[in-house]
Amino acid sequence: MNDLAPLLTPEGRALLDEVRGTDPAQELAVATRLRRDHPAELVSAALGQARLRQRAVAKFGAADAERMYFTPHGVEQSTRASVATYRARRFGELGVTSVADLCCGIGGDAIALARAGIRVLAVDRDPLTAAAARANAEALGLADLIEVREADVTEVDVSAYDAVFVDPARRGGRGRIFDPEAYSPPLSWAVQVATSAPHAALKVAPGVPHEAVPDVAEAEWISDGGEVKEAVLWFGTEPGLVRATLLPGPRTLRSRGLPNPAVRPVGRFLYEPDGAVIRAHLVAEVAAEVDGGLLDETIAYVTADELRPTPYASAYEITDQLPFNVKKLKALLRERQVGILTVKKRGSAVEPEELRKKVKPQGPNSATVFLTRVAGAPTMLVGRPTG
Repeated sequence: MNDLAPLLTPEGRALLDEVRGTDPAQELAVATRLRRDHPAELVSAALGQARLRQRAVAKFGAADAERMYFTPHGVEQSTRASVATYRARRFGELGVTSVADLCCGIGGDAIALARAGIRVLAVDRDPLTAAAARANAEALGLADLIEVREADVTEVDVSAYDAVFVDPARRGGRGRIFDPEAYSPPLSWAVQVATSAPHAALKVAPGVPHEAVPDVAEAEWISDGGEVKEAVLWFGTEPGLVRATLLPGPRTLRSRGLPNPAVRPVGRFLYEPDGAVIRAHLVAEVAAEVDGGLLDETIAYVTADELRPTPYASAYEITDQLPFNVKKLKALLRERQVGILTVKKRGSAVEPEELRKKVKPQGPNSATVFLTRVAGAPTMLVGRPTG
């Protein structure tokens, strides 16, 4: 069923309530029972929507996900609520009271903006997606603040709005799109719209090349719970600034234009910068915070002699440094009775699971092994989190 309308009827809503939380293993039995009293197509649509709602809980939380309406693509591409809420807060701090949300999808960002008290025009050209966004605004009691329009975003007049938010499609028939000019709409069009508005934010892939960031934009990389979620180009804020923001928090590390840290011998501690810090090219700022240097000029691991906790990197105490040698590592882990082994890699072709199978960890103790390079040489560092 490619139409949400039947699910928005009293019968459809009642079915959605009845199939909420259905165990996938019981779907066939539930469907068979429900088809005695309801059209088969409606039952299938309700069960499909229930599955999407279960998937959406990770992004939206159960309270919202169980009331919202989704498409498969919408669940996959929508912004996590915590990230959307943070971005909406930034808009509010800029004094923005109205936003044109272009390529709105199923409305995740529009919902966060509206909850921040911001009036939203949510635009998407796909009829089913726009219908889902409209249904979500209604379901969450935000219809007074969110106007949903089914239209081509390139043909919408946004001059009446304080700000523009653009989330172009970054997936095609063959998967992820890495060239910003292959986004739909392309990044150059989005930048043109952004620079014509008092404020704007463009959501782009975390792997966007730094050279693709316009000089007039601020670039922000955002992670949530240690997982990099997106990059955002801000307009009307601080041109040229680069920042990494870590959620929850938020905690923000700003660029200071520091030179690359020097390569130095392995110290007592190793710092693993957050992914947003690495994507934002702010490893030098972390190294300065902990008075450290790099293990290798091409590897984003920082080493230092003293423990200086920072929210922008995880700290480990290093107990052993070995040249890459699986037999020696196996012997060391056996001697230490390590059975709980975490393997991290950066600059190594060896897969962590492959190494785990070879060393066969056994015992009550735990350790972390870093497969990396030290001054160009393949190296194994053994340690433990500082807590």
